[in-house]
Amino acid sequence: MNNVDSDGGEDGAYHAKGNSKYSPVGAQDRAVFEMTSMDPDSSSDDSNRRVNVRTHESMDGRQHQLELFGFDSLVNILGLQSMTQEQVLSPSSTRVASISKGGPNPEKMGTLMGVFVPCLQSILGIIYYIRFSWIIGMAGVADSLLLVSLCGLCTFLTGLSLSAIATNGAMKGGGPYYLIGRALGPEVGVSIGLCFFLGNAVAGALYVLGAVETFLKALPSAGFFTETTTKVNGTVSKSITTISTHDLQIYGLVVTIILCIIVFGGVKMINRVAPVFLVPVLISVLFIFIGIFKAKKNDPENGITGLNIESLKDNWDPQYQNTNSDGIPDPYGKVHWDFNALVGLFFPAVTGIMAGSNRSASLKDTQRSIPLGTLSATIVTTVLYLVSVFLFGAVATREKLLMDRVLTATIAWPLPIIVRIGIILSTLGAALQSLTGAPRLLAAIANDDILPVLNYFRVADGSEPNMATLFTAIICMGCVIIGNLDLITPTVTMFFLLCYTGVNLSCLLLDLLDAPSWRPRWKFHHWLLSLLGALLCVVIMFLISWLFTIVSLALASLIYYYVSIKGKAGDWGDGFKSAYFQLALRSLRSLGANQVHPKNWYPIPLIFCRPWGKLPENVPCHPKLADFANCMKKKGRGMSLFVNILDGDYQERAEDAKEACKQLETYINYKSCEGVAEIVIAPNMTDGFRGIVQTMGLGNLKPNILVVRYPEIWRRENLKEIPARFVGIINDCIVANKAVVIVKGLDEWPNEYQRQYGTIDLYWIVRDGGLMLLLSQLLLTKESFESCKIQVFCIAEEDSDAEVLKADVKKFLYDLRMQAEVIVITIKSWDSEGGSQQDESLEAFNAARKRVSSYLAEIKDTAKREGTPLIADGKNVVVDEQQVEKFLYTTLKLNSTILRYSRMAAVVLVSLPPPPLNRPAYCYMEYMDLLVDNVQRLLMVRGYRRDVVTLFT
Repeated sequence: MNNVDSDGGEDGAYHAKGNSKYSPVGAQDRAVFEMTSMDPDSSSDDSNRRVNVRTHESMDGRQHQLELFGFDSLVNILGLQSMTQEQVLSPSSTRVASISKGGPNPEKMGTLMGVFVPCLQSILGIIYYIRFSWIIGMAGVADSLLLVSLCGLCTFLTGLSLSAIATNGAMKGGGPYYLIGRALGPEVGVSIGLCFFLGNAVAGALYVLGAVETFLKALPSAGFFTETTTKVNGTVSKSITTISTHDLQIYGLVVTIILCIIVFGGVKMINRVAPVFLVPVLISVLFIFIGIFKAKKNDPENGITGLNIESLKDNWDPQYQNTNSDGIPDPYGKVHWDFNALVGLFFPAVTGIMAGSNRSASLKDTQRSIPLGTLSATIVTTVLYLVSVFLFGAVATREKLLMDRVLTATIAWPLPIIVRIGIILSTLGAALQSLTGAPRLLAAIANDDILPVLNYFRVADGSEPNMATLFTAIICMGCVIIGNLDLITPTVTMFFLLCYTGVNLSCLLLDLLDAPSWRPRWKFHHWLLSLLGALLCVVIMFLISWLFTIVSLALASLIYYYVSIKGKAGDWGDGFKSAYFQLALRSLRSLGANQVHPKNWYPIPLIFCRPWGKLPENVPCHPKLADFANCMKKKGRGMSLFVNILDGDYQERAEDAKEACKQLETYINYKSCEGVAEIVIAPNMTDGFRGIVQTMGLGNLKPNILVVRYPEIWRRENLKEIPARFVGIINDCIVANKAVVIVKGLDEWPNEYQRQYGTIDLYWIVRDGGLMLLLSQLLLTKESFESCKIQVFCIAEEDSDAEVLKADVKKFLYDLRMQAEVIVITIKSWDSEGGSQQDESLEAFNAARKRVSSYLAEIKDTAKREGTPLIADGKNVVVDEQQVEKFLYTTLKLNSTILRYSRMAAVVLVSLPPPPLNRPAYCYMEYMDLLVDNVQRLLMVRGYRRDVVTLFT
C-alpha cells in the first residue's frame, strides 16, 4: 500500500514462504502484460505484489479473470502484511520495519499472569511491609487516608490514560516509552524513557535494600558490624537496636550481583520463577490480617492493643516530628517528617502499574489485558491500603507504630516468620523484575536509533541486552552503596511521576486532537481526566520536594535538548504533528511536503461542484454534496475545497468568477461545512481541472480526495462528451496521486436529520491503503448512519480459502479497532448464483454488450473508410474485444453480487477500477453503468497508494 519499493521483495517472499494458496502473478503473465498500461504509477517491482485470480468459465464457455481492477485485484486482501508494519523514517535512509520471520511463536501470556500478577507484585511490596505502619504512626489515620487516596487517585487516572493509549493499536516493546514516544514525539519519548529507565534501575536498589533490611531484622546476628543504640526522646534509657549501614551495603552488593547473574542467565527463567514469588506475599498478607483480628488486648508491654476504637481515636491525628536517619523519633534528629515528605516515602508503594505494559510484546491481547489487568491491580491494592490504615491504626499504640519497623511480622499469626520470608521473596522478585525490565527499556530506546550515544546498548532481535544489563547493574549497585532506603525512595518517586505525567499528557493531546486514527477500544477516558492526572502528578512532585522536581525536570529537559540536536529524526505519527496539522501555517513548516503519517492523516476532499453542468445557473453546487463532504470528516474537523470551472477567457470572466465564488461561499456557510470556495477560469473543463489538481492547496494541506457525482444523466441526455471527460478526470487524479470517490445516487443521500438503518457494505476489491475502511468508520460517526453496521465482502478463489481469508480479515479489522462482519464470496459461487438479481444484471449486461459492439463497429468503419487508425475521443485508441468482454463480465458478476447481498444496504462502497489507458472512454462508461445499475446509493473509491490507517498506537 505504501509506495516504498523496498517492500516488494518481502511481499513476494511472504507469499512464497507461507502456506497460502494465493499464488503471485508472474511478470510475464498475460493478464499482467495486458493490464500494465492501466496504472501509470505501477513499476516492474509491483508485479511481485499481484495476486493471480484463477480463470473461471463464463456463460458462453470462455475463460475470464477478475482483471478489471488491474494489478491490485484482491483475493486475500493483498497485503494485510504491509499494513501491519510500522514504518520509521530516518534522515539517512528509509527504514521499514522488518517482517516477523517464520518459526514457532513465543508463548504468549494472558491478563492474569501477563499483567495483573506483575502489577500486583510490583505494587504490593517493601513499603507496605516495613514502612506503612510507621507512616500511619507518623501521619495518623486521617492524614494516612488522605495520603493513600491522593496517591491511589494519581495512579488510577494514569491507568485510565494508559488504557486508552494502549488500546489504540498494536504495541511493540518498550512499554510506556513506546506509548509516550509515539504520542509526543521521539524527543519527549527518549527523555522521559531514559528517566523511567533510571527510575527502574534505582527501584531495583530500593527492593534490594528492603530485602536485606528485613533479613537483618529477622537475624541480627548475621550483621558484621556493631549495632548502635539510640535513646528515645533523649531521656528514656530504653535502647533501640539498629542495623548498620555497612551491613546494608555489603549484603546489598552481594544480593545485587547474584540477581544480575540470574538476569544474565536469560529472561525465560525469570518469567517462570517470578510469579512464584507472589504466593508467599499473598500468604503473608493473609497471616497479617488474621493476626490483627486475633491480637491481644491491653498488653502495654508490647503496645499491641488489639482492634480498639480508643487506639483508633488516639492515632487519628498526625504527630509529625524529627527522627534520626533510621526513622527513630528523636527531638534532636536531623530528619523532619511532614505530610509532603511522607508522600515521597509512600508513593513507590503505588508504583508498578507499568509492569503490564512493559510486557506488551509477550501478551496475547494487549488491548484487553493491559486495561483490565492494570486497573484491577490498582483498585485491589488501593482498597487494601485503605483498609490497612484503619486496621493498623486501631491495633497498636502510636509508640508501637513508630518504634516497630516490622510490625507486620510482629503481629502476624500463626507464623510471623512467613511474613519476613514473604517480604524477602517479594522484594527480591520485584528487584529481579526491575533488573530485567530496565535493560530492555534501554535497549528499546537504543534500537529506535534516535540517540547515537546509545548505540552501545543496541541488540539484535531475540538477543539478551547484556551491555544494558551491565550498565543497569552499575547504577543499582551505586544506589545500594548509599544504603539508606528513605533517601532513595524520593528519587524513584520523581522518575516514576515524570513517566506518569508523560502518559497523561499523551492521552490528553490525543484526546484533544481526536484524529481519525484515534479510536481506542477503552472508552472510559476523557481529556479532563488526563489533565487532572497530569496536574496531580506535578503537584505530588512539588509536594515531595521542589528541589528534586526541578532537578528531574531539568534532567529531562537536557535530554530533550540533546536529542533534538544530536538525535536522528523519526516520524512516528506523534500527536504534536497532528496539532501542527490543525494549526495550518505551523503545520506546513513542520510537516513540509513529506508524506503524512497514517495516524495524522485527515481527508481533505476536493468537491467538484458542477462537472456535468445541468444545474440552474443560480445553484452553485448540488445540494447534497456538502452533506456528503461532512460525512467524510470526524466531528466536522478537516477542510473541504469546493471548486467550479468557468469556461472562457480569464480577463473577460474575472467578475463572473468573483460572483460565482460568493454564491459558492454562501452555500458552504449555509450547509455549515468547513471549507473553502474556489472558482477557476479555463478555456475548457479539462485544462481547468488539471490546473486545479496541480496547484490547489499548500504543502500537506493539498486536497487528497476528489469527490465527484457520478454522471447518471449522460445516456439520458445524450451527452457524448461526458465519457471522455469522466475518464480524463480519473486519469488525472491517478497521475496526480489523489484518491477518488464517485458518488452514485447523490439525490438520495441523507442529510443530518435523516437517520439510516441497515448496513454499510464494503466490497473490498482493490488495495487502497485502507481508505474505504476509514470512510465507513467516518460514516458511523454521523447521526444519520450511527445505527448502521458494517459488512466487509471479500472474494476468494476456492471454498477452502474462504475460512482462512475470513480469519485473516477479521483479525486485521480487530487490530484496526473496527467492528464489522466479514463475508467471503467464492468466485466459483458466482456462476451458481441464480435468482432475479442475476437475471436483472444479465439483462443490463446484454444491453451493454450490444451498445459496445455497435460503438466499436462504428469507429472501426470510420477508421476503415478514412484509412486512419482507430480514433476515439480525439486520440488513437486500441480495441481488444476479448478484453472488453472480460471487463463487462466482471462488472456483471459484481453487480449481481451487490444486488444479491446489498440491495437494502444504506450505502455500498466498492473499489473503483482504473480506466484502461489508450482504450475508448465509451467502453469504460459502459463498465461503470453496468456496475452501478439498480444500486440505489453507491460510492466508488480508489485510493492513492498510501496508507491512511495503521495498526500501531
